[in-house]
This record gives sequence, structure tokens and C-alpha cells, in this order.
Amino acid sequence: MPRVASLGRGTGSLPQAKLGRYHVSAARELIESRLSRATFTVMISAMMAVTALAIDMMLPAFTEMRVSFGLAPDSNALAPVVTFFFIGVALGTPILGPLSDALGRKPILYIGGVVYVAAAIGAALAPSLPLLFLARFVGGLGAAGPRVVALSVVRDAYEGQAMARVMSFVMAVFILVPVVAPSVGSLFVAIGPWQLTFWAIAAYGAVVTVWAIRLPETLHPDHRLALQFNRLVAATRIVLGHRFTMSLTLAQTAAFGFFASLIASSQLFIEDIFGLGDWFALIFAGQAAIVGVGVAVNTQVLKKVQIRFVLRGVFVGYILGGVLLVFVSLAWGGRPPLWAYLVATVPILFSHAFLMPNLNAASMLPMGAIAGTAAAVIGATSMLFGAVLGALIDRAYNGTVTPFAVSSLALALVGFALFKRADRIWDTAIDHRVEAPV
Repeated sequence: MPRVASLGRGTGSLPQAKLGRYHVSAARELIESRLSRATFTVMISAMMAVTALAIDMMLPAFTEMRVSFGLAPDSNALAPVVTFFFIGVALGTPILGPLSDALGRKPILYIGGVVYVAAAIGAALAPSLPLLFLARFVGGLGAAGPRVVALSVVRDAYEGQAMARVMSFVMAVFILVPVVAPSVGSLFVAIGPWQLTFWAIAAYGAVVTVWAIRLPETLHPDHRLALQFNRLVAATRIVLGHRFTMSLTLAQTAAFGFFASLIASSQLFIEDIFGLGDWFALIFAGQAAIVGVGVAVNTQVLKKVQIRFVLRGVFVGYILGGVLLVFVSLAWGGRPPLWAYLVATVPILFSHAFLMPNLNAASMLPMGAIAGTAAAVIGATSMLFGAVLGALIDRAYNGTVTPFAVSSLALALVGFALFKRADRIWDTAIDHRVEAPV
């Protein structure tokens, strides 16, 4: 059993005292001495957006990329451009997360940023699909750095509901970027070749990496884990063996599987099923706007309602949305009119805006002493297996939305069952936090 230290009852911020080896208030005070709360939140959000932008900005280029690589107009062979990136992030996080607990947050941020920029340039210059997939995989490895650091820094400085509110906004960026990114990508496609989008992705990564120089190091040397393989393995085992954290992580994995499939297949749906490829950026942005509304509502709700109760209600809406999407798909033989498809996805997307940030924040609650490792394990598990689930759904495409609809309902039910498993031990979990391995 992992060693734990009592946090006491309550859901607000922790007392201004050193808790074990992790001094939450000191990290928060250090940040506030250099950055305003708004600047800090925007900076961390920009770091999270590194991952999202690398996916969503290049989606409008798929049509031109199919022509460039000699693919059929209805081919889904470009879906691995998204999947390989997700896999790279998933495999990079368990490496860079523990390293951030040992070396500090900022070195990992810089390493990841440099790799990310170099890989985006490599994607722009890739002469073949296999090399493009390789560049995207390496880019995902690099993107794991800013992602792990963003989550770890928030966990370094905040606890309880305070952390949930900040994390809700930060994590929401990952699902809000589609509001703008496809339109920006469409602009780049209109003024230049598809490679221009990857040059833009590289430029953004470089800007964020340089801007993050202002971010203070939030992990004091006295609180770092020694760079010893046995201790890193022990920390990882603590996370993997924590029933509460892993139940919520796997619930997040189910939700991410739906999201990964939606991102990879939306362009094909809109072009092949609905015949509106030229309107993809606008339609996709409209769907993402629903997520944006959900994020705004979630941020306000968390000020008054405990995250536990928010999740209980949202899962009900998520499941009902899945039922509606299946009904719409079957009613029109798998090829419903666009309006019916969009209406059916509204409750799912709205619920998704609550699920992803809140599940992530809740899963980190007991993990303060090993925040980097926990962020790595949680991120790797949810993204790797979520990407695999999304890829399996993509491969089931048969010219209809039925496989996607049925899968969305199945994942909603699985996610709810996993959440209920954690809900039964919630009080015990938040009253105790794990300690770093000795």
C-alpha cells in the first residue's frame, strides 16, 4: 500500500503550511511574485495548446495532403497523422514526467519545446507518408514536455477545488483550440501549400517555449526525487496502484477515445457523408464552440459545487447524448442530415467540456508529492489508450456515422462505471495523499 498523509476534510485550498515534503503555498507564492494570476493561467494554457494546435490546425489541409500523397478523396489513410502524434505524447509523458520530478519543471519544458519545434519542421519537409508519421510521432514526444509541466506546475501550486478551477480552465484549452485552429489552418491552406501549417505549428511552439522563460521553477530542490530508477519505478507503481486515481484515469481514457476519433474523422464525415468539405472549418468550430460554452459553465459551477457532484450529473448527460446519437444514426440508416447529426452531438460535446478537465483534476488530488510522475502516468494512460480506442473507431468507418455513434455510447457507459468505482472511495482518497517514495 502507498504511504499516505492525512489532508483533513474539506474541498477548499489547503492550509498555508508545508504538507510533508511538498510546500504548495510556497510554489503559489513564487508564481504570484513574478506573474499575475491571469498571466500565469494564460501561459499554462498556451503550453497545453501546444498539443491541441498541432492537431487541429492541420486538419483543413487533409484534402490537399491526400492529393499530394496520391490518396483517394474518401481515404482515411491520413488519420494516423493524428494517431501517431497522440501516441508520441502518450509515450513521452512517462519519461518526461518522472524526469520533471527529479530535474525540475523548466528543463523538461525546454527539452520538449525544442523537440516539438524540430519535429514540426520535419513534418513540413517530409517527402512521404511514413516520414510524415515519424515526424508526427517525434513531435508528440516533444509536446509531452509542455503538457506534463503545465499539469505539474498547477498541481505544485494548488490543491482541492482551487486546483480544480485552474485545471478546468487549463485543460479546457486542449478542447477549445478547435474553435480557432481549423479556421487558421484554412487560411494557411488558402495562401500556401499544406506544409505552411506545419511551419506555423513550429513557430507557435518556439514562441511558447521562449515566453515560458518567465515562469519560475515551482519544484524546490529539496522536494525533488533523486534520479534513481528504483524510486521512479516506485513512484510510478504508487500511481498505477492507486484505485481512486486510476479509476478516474481510465474514465478519462474512455472520454478521450471518443474525442480522438472525433478529431481524426470529422473532416471525413463532413466531406464524405454530408458533402460539405468546404465548410469543414466553420462546422468544426461550431462544434468546438459548444465545448467552449461548457467550459465557461463548468468554471462557474465549480465555484459553488464540489467536483464530485459535478461529475455525477455530467455523466448522466453524457450517456443520454450517446443514446440520442445512436438513435439519430439508426433512424437515417447511418447517414443522417447534418442538422440531426449536429443536434445529437451537442449534449455529448457539452458534457465532454466538463468531463476531461474535472476527471483530470480529481485524479491528481492525492498525488501532490509525486505530481510530475502522476501527471505522466495519467496523461500517458489516457492519451495512449484513448488514441488506440479512437483509431479502432476510425478503422470501423463504413461510410456511415453508426460505428462512431455506437462507440460513443459504449465509451460513455464504461466511463461512468469507472467513475462510480472511484466515487465509492472518494472521501478516503481526498483525506489522504501519497508520500514520495524514500
